[in-house]
Amino acid sequence: MGIHTYFQSLTDLERIIRCPGRFKFQEHSVSAHSWKVVQYAKTLADIEESNGVVVDWKKLYEITSSHDYGEIFIGDIKTPVKHYSLELRAMLQQVEEGMVAHFIDEHIPEEFQHIFRSQLREGKDDSVEGKILEVADKLDQIYEAFTELQLGNTDKEFILMYRNALIKIKGIQLHCVDYFLQHILPDIVIAGSKSSIDFEQITKDALAS
Repeated sequence: MGIHTYFQSLTDLERIIRCPGRFKFQEHSVSAHSWKVVQYAKTLADIEESNGVVVDWKKLYEITSSHDYGEIFIGDIKTPVKHYSLELRAMLQQVEEGMVAHFIDEHIPEEFQHIFRSQLREGKDDSVEGKILEVADKLDQIYEAFTELQLGNTDKEFILMYRNALIKIKGIQLHCVDYFLQHILPDIVIAGSKSSIDFEQITKDALAS
């Protein structure tokens, strides 16, 4: 059926709920997550450019908007499970990439297949754009966890999600990470002070790790 099949498949991303199996006050679909990652990445890239870094915007938009497309085939697997071991993570990535490749071979016209292989690949790498994607992806985890904890969700999984995402972000060498740590994170902590969760201590512990 050609590209129609791809367009139609995008609706499936609206039905896949992130962080499955946990009680949440607010549900987030993979589709909504992808849209937010693009928004974060735009601002992060602007910060990089303001510091003299050259950003490939076409690549950035492609990898941020499509980075979770493979979850159509395998769903959203909980982060603790996904990262239980490097071997398991590699196996899951191999399955996901294999199913995406099969989908492209089966449904995408041959003249566009090389484009789709580039756009639907795993975009997190050592390039500026790949690092920005990593930060934007983890930033959405921080905000998802932050919102649940603010609303009074007592599931410790969200504390771990907030903490682990922050630890990952602070280890990435980008100007936008420095900006986030200096200017955005303090606002998150201040906003979190109105809840029963000690965001200040959780944040300090994560930054010290």
